[in-house]
Amino acid sequence: MNNWKTKGNWNIVKGRLKQAYGSLTDDDLKQIEGDAQEAVGVIQKRTGESREAIEKRLDKISSES
Repeated sequence: MNNWKTKGNWNIVKGRLKQAYGSLTDDDLKQIEGDAQEAVGVIQKRTGESREAIEKRLDKISSES
């Protein structure tokens, strides 16, 4: 996993996160703001998924951008 700090990458990833995790709010995405590690914690809190499952999905999302 990596950081998605560059604006273009973050906009792409943000859209994919919304698709993959419909329970994420705009406030959640502002909190994450391009930080993959922060994303894991927020998504885990919202969904209850395991850290490993989330990291695997985020790796897939980030490799598509």
